Amino acid sequence: MNKPLRRIAIFCGLLVLTLLIRDNWLQYVQADELKNDEANRRVAIERYATPRGDIIVDGKAITGHATTEGDFKYKRTYKDGAMWAPVTGYVSQAYGATQLENIDDGILTGNDDRLFFRNTLDMLTGKKREGGNVVTTLSSAAQKAAYEGLKKQGGKGAVAAIEPSTGKILALASYPSYDPSTIAGGGAADGKAWNKIIEKNNPDKPMLNRALREVYPPGSTFKVVTAAAALEHGKYTSADEKTDSPLPWTMPGTTTPLPNEGDLPCENATLREALRVSCNTVFGKIGYDLGNDKMLETAKKFGFTEEQFVPVRSSASVFSDDMNDSQVALSSIGQFNTAATPLQMAMVTSAIANNGTLMKPYMVDELQAPNLDTIEKTDPQEMSKPLSPENAQILQSMMETVVKDGTGTNAQIDGVTVGGKTGTAQHGVENSENPYAWFISYAKTDSGSPVAVAVVIEDENASRDDISGGGLAAPIAKSVMEAVINSKK
Repeated sequence: MNKPLRRIAIFCGLLVLTLLIRDNWLQYVQADELKNDEANRRVAIERYATPRGDIIVDGKAITGHATTEGDFKYKRTYKDGAMWAPVTGYVSQAYGATQLENIDDGILTGNDDRLFFRNTLDMLTGKKREGGNVVTTLSSAAQKAAYEGLKKQGGKGAVAAIEPSTGKILALASYPSYDPSTIAGGGAADGKAWNKIIEKNNPDKPMLNRALREVYPPGSTFKVVTAAAALEHGKYTSADEKTDSPLPWTMPGTTTPLPNEGDLPCENATLREALRVSCNTVFGKIGYDLGNDKMLETAKKFGFTEEQFVPVRSSASVFSDDMNDSQVALSSIGQFNTAATPLQMAMVTSAIANNGTLMKPYMVDELQAPNLDTIEKTDPQEMSKPLSPENAQILQSMMETVVKDGTGTNAQIDGVTVGGKTGTAQHGVENSENPYAWFISYAKTDSGSPVAVAVVIEDENASRDDISGGGLAAPIAKSVMEAVINSKK
């Protein structure tokens, strides 16, 4: 072979080698990346070629499907979509997926690796692939009570409810909300609905999951955490011994007396009386006496400073480190930097109701194959022990006094023992905006404590003097507790 032909042969050989390397790179190294690329239209067409599995509440589907025109054959539908949106999220032909629809997408579409054997059998028999189901822990009665209570109130707000003995989430409501069905397709109407929902100037922020993602100053509801810290660290040993609480009390390092909300009997008040009338001076001084480290330790045991995954991510609640004495005092009454999600405050209440044991919160009970076989089951899991059983029972008795003849009487339920705590949290620079109204509570029956609830209300339109946790939030908590109790009868 002469020299020019040899050069051409070598060049052609290199081209073939390069082609083989590139082909193997695409087929093996980049296969998964290309398969899941959002720009791969064939993947999207396949994704919507079969009906999606369902999200289940109380044995019934809260989702469904409808046929559409064009390349995508099916789209998702939702029953009472706005009520369930904080749980389901959305799945859209145009805008992707969020929350349970996204986290458990493999099960719902039938593409999960755990369905490989079944899918292989279906392929051999010519049966079309089917999606599996996501079975939740939610209670439809509790969710309806929560959502309708928020809607009736008319402002913004959220509710989280937990079964204390297991950690099962029974309700997770946020208002204002949106209907995921309106954005499930890829047409002009879906685009118009999407633009309205995500509009930058939309003050409602309907896609904000306030139960999981918004952190609010918890106000006086945080005093139950401070009381727990006082009991656990031996500052006080009972609900009815007098505290070392002068009135007025000036915060250390300042010339500012810490005010109470009115002329309250807070001087050297017992823990029970201080919680009943919500004494800032008592709990602020307890926080100062214990110090930042002990307060932070207790807050962390309740779940503060860590994100929670239920499996949807919940924002981390805040109790700060390295604060000065007056900042610790303010943080111990739920102000300064202290901030919590409604889920977090439901966790606090749940641990108290469960005799000091905090169970890990979760809202997916099991994942099912298309034939309803269980693929994965969630077992209740202990998260921490913020209190001893004895101290938890002391704190229960204090919270029950709040509801019996304190600030939480609007949560009373005939024939049921209810413990609770109100909170009215400052909002805005120098408390210039309407405060947030909080209520946390649990119910106790002869068979135990079936539910713990946290409610927060933001209402810019209400008269400032009318805003209180006992007035706005407690009735919603009561309706959620009653819904759970009645559903178990």
